[in-house]
Amino acid sequence: MFEQLDPKDLQIKPVEMFGSDWMALTAGNEEEGYNAMTIAWGQIGTLWERETHANRLPVATCFVRPSRYTKTFIDREKSFTLCLLPKEHKKALGILGSRSGRDGNKIAEAGLTPVFDGKMTYFKEAELVLFCHVLYHAPLLEEGFTDRDLVDFNYPKRDFHTMYVGEIVKAYRKKAD
Repeated sequence: MFEQLDPKDLQIKPVEMFGSDWMALTAGNEEEGYNAMTIAWGQIGTLWERETHANRLPVATCFVRPSRYTKTFIDREKSFTLCLLPKEHKKALGILGSRSGRDGNKIAEAGLTPVFDGKMTYFKEAELVLFCHVLYHAPLLEEGFTDRDLVDFNYPKRDFHTMYVGEIVKAYRKKAD
C-alpha cells in the first residue's frame, strides 16, 4: 500500500501541494484521540543542522490558529502528519476545513480512513504522508509583519496562527498499482 521514502529524496511541488491541492494536517493517536484539519499555508525545505553541518534537517512548517481543535493534539504529542490526498478527495478536505472535530466525527463524515502509526495518525487514502516531530513552535506576532495589509486581510480578529516547524522524520508514498 505505501512505500517508505527518505525525506531528503522527496521530489514534490510544495506551492501546489499547499496552495492549490491543500493538505490534511493530522495529530493525535488512537488511544488518546486525534483530529485533522485542512491547511493551505505551509513550507517544506531544510532548517538547522544536527551533529554536523552536512546534516541539514528536512522540515515542514505549518500554521494553526489558536481556535483549532487540532492544535490541542499537536501541542500534546509534539508531532503531526501532513497528508496529500488525491484530487477526488477535495470535498473531504472541505469538510475537514469547515467543521470542528469537537462537534462530531468529521473524519468519518469526510469518508477518510485513519491509520495509526505509533503516536501518529494519517489517512489510508493519502498519496503522500509526511511524519513530523515538532522542533519549534511560536505564535506569529503582529509587530513582526512589515506589510500591514497582510494583517488586516488575514487577521481581522487578530487571531494569529501558531507556527510549527516539524522535522520530517519519515515519508510514505502510495505504491503504484
